[in-house]
Amino acid sequence: MKNKLLIFFFISVIFSGCVGVSSKGIFGTGVSVAFDPRTVGTQVDDSIMQKNLSGRVLLMDKKYLLSVKTKVLDGRIFLTGKVDNPEEKLKLTKLAWETSGVRSVRNDIKIKEEFNFQQSAKDILITSQLRTAMIFNKNIKATNYQIDTYKKKVYIYGIALTSDEKDLVISEAEEILDVENVVASIILVDDLRIQKD
Repeated sequence: MKNKLLIFFFISVIFSGCVGVSSKGIFGTGVSVAFDPRTVGTQVDDSIMQKNLSGRVLLMDKKYLLSVKTKVLDGRIFLTGKVDNPEEKLKLTKLAWETSGVRSVRNDIKIKEEFNFQQSAKDILITSQLRTAMIFNKNIKATNYQIDTYKKKVYIYGIALTSDEKDLVISEAEEILDVENVVASIILVDDLRIQKD
């Protein structure tokens, strides 16, 4: 039975790598295989690191399932979300650094404050406006980016094909009304460890 399960898993992985139209394969990378400049091997490595880290964060405390987001790109870990106190933020940073294969950790986790519906609505609006602007800009591969907004501060994670594309993404974010700051964690294709040919 275990052999059949393993065979099914490997076949699923192989066929999910062949589909270029989906933005999420078996591992849920969030970047389309057709547009992702990382090799399939690097994408799988990142996905395994992502699942490993997410599982360990969940084991630490189930409340982090909704309050903390993790993203792995080329061995670099990005943390966002909200926690109750600074000690939790430090524990999550330590946990990220203990992940096998990690190259760097960027912790943008904030300490929780009282919920503000108006602020939350503005953040959602900013995120959707930036996502729309990136989709309509033909010089940006929008599927290669993840956007989070917290208190009018925009966090952008992803892979840019050129430095011009990176600058364009940042420019699009800065032009949105009410944006106070843009934190771009954008990796250039040239900076990836291993690239597609």
